[in-house]
Amino acid sequence: MIKLALISVSNKEGVIDFAKGLNGFGVKILSTGGTAKSLRDAGIPVTDVSEHTGFPEMLDGRVKTLHPKIHGGLLGKRDNPEHVKKMQEHNIEPIDMVVVNLYPFEATISKPDCTFEDAIENIDIGGPTMLRSAAKNFKDVAVVVDPLDYKKLLAEMKKKNGGLSEDTKFELAKKVFLHTARYDSVISNYLERSDKETVRFPGILTLQFEKVQNLRYGENPHQQGAFYRELNTKEPSVSKSKQLQGKEMSFNNFLDSNSALELIKEFDEPAVVIVKHNNPCGVAVGESLVDAYVRARDTDPVSAFGGVIAFNRMVDVEAAKEIISTFVEVVIAPEFDEEALAEFKKKKDIRLLDIGPTVKGEPEGMDMKKIVGGLILQDRDLGRIDDIRKLKIVTKREPKEKEWNALSFAWKVCKHVKSNAIVITNERHTLGIGIGQTSRVDSVKIAIMKAKKPALKGSVLASDAFFPFSDGIITAVKAGVKAVIQPGGSIRDDEVIAAADKHKIAMVFTGMRHFRH
Repeated sequence: MIKLALISVSNKEGVIDFAKGLNGFGVKILSTGGTAKSLRDAGIPVTDVSEHTGFPEMLDGRVKTLHPKIHGGLLGKRDNPEHVKKMQEHNIEPIDMVVVNLYPFEATISKPDCTFEDAIENIDIGGPTMLRSAAKNFKDVAVVVDPLDYKKLLAEMKKKNGGLSEDTKFELAKKVFLHTARYDSVISNYLERSDKETVRFPGILTLQFEKVQNLRYGENPHQQGAFYRELNTKEPSVSKSKQLQGKEMSFNNFLDSNSALELIKEFDEPAVVIVKHNNPCGVAVGESLVDAYVRARDTDPVSAFGGVIAFNRMVDVEAAKEIISTFVEVVIAPEFDEEALAEFKKKKDIRLLDIGPTVKGEPEGMDMKKIVGGLILQDRDLGRIDDIRKLKIVTKREPKEKEWNALSFAWKVCKHVKSNAIVITNERHTLGIGIGQTSRVDSVKIAIMKAKKPALKGSVLASDAFFPFSDGIITAVKAGVKAVIQPGGSIRDDEVIAAADKHKIAMVFTGMRHFRH
């Protein structure tokens, strides 16, 4: 039976109705500050915690529930005669229910004008302490942290004459420790970021993700999977997107969509990216989205079938009509106009992800890769070349104007291709992409094989890392490549440059590598 409940909430949603329901079961209610006032104003009998403990709230409210009469009432085991004796000896009344949610620390630090002092004052001390005390003693105490539980708890109390089952109280206790763990993690992460002396990679790494949904399965049907969203991020991302139509996202859909979106962020002009198996298979810029899409798709139509497409502009009806002419898994964009949405309804299985007003945003967070028994953490690869014409020209021939533009385009794409990566392009779209081979010359051969041969004449090539031998350059030249962009840094750079000079092509070194494993 629930006879005495302590209610002290920051989020007062639904608490009046819940307290009325408890009062209807004859439950006596203890409360503090603003919560007590709200309950009294609603006509609900309330006893102040300070009256219950005989000790006043003090230190600007920092001390109000930190008292033996509160924590003795929560932690005392009802089936332990020694506990019961001590509680009676010290006039400690058992508290059967705690209804608490915490100071809004997360909401406070999200405000642009939040000061460090504001943040510190919104660190709840009494609330987590009561929650943990009650949850530890869940067999005797029901602890409620989620307003969404109010109605079902009242319904159960009605069935059980004012009581709750031990199973219910155990489920409530589990919620509490998840809640307090998240709360403490948000605080520790905030303090880490606020400390100017904090090292980039802390000794203990605390991560916070909330479960969004179960997946039908993981990468393969015999693997289970789920999607979790990182807390408090503002950067446009697939994880924050709104799905407008289509089947549920799969494990692989999330990976491919993320890769497509991160590549499309490289471009300011209207652009389209098509990704298959977590690699771009077609990228293009154009005056219109439909033109860019067709050019991207035509890089490798076979691979584009069943692909994931990202746009950096609102998708219009012309682009939508072209997209639904073939099989597509996911379409990602800042927006979709009404006519486009009507067109997509003809293919209801296509997943549409609305990223929001723009794909651009301030980059956040780190790059993490899980290995068995550990985690590898690094900066995200946000390296860019602001002015490609300032790169080091290492050959006798300099790139021509169109080649400079094409080299810039190719380098942006190459950064997002699995190593060893080779990308062959013109100014406007990809021609051939060589992905993930264990030798660089094989990646060159695959890029050439994927391309339409006549289109390679006068093309440019980007390599994510240096050429260890001249064979890759010679192979590219034979196919029609006229300019190359690569990091440089091989012990055989002189040999590679000599091969480029011999065949009268231009080559520039970036000094920046873009391995993607």
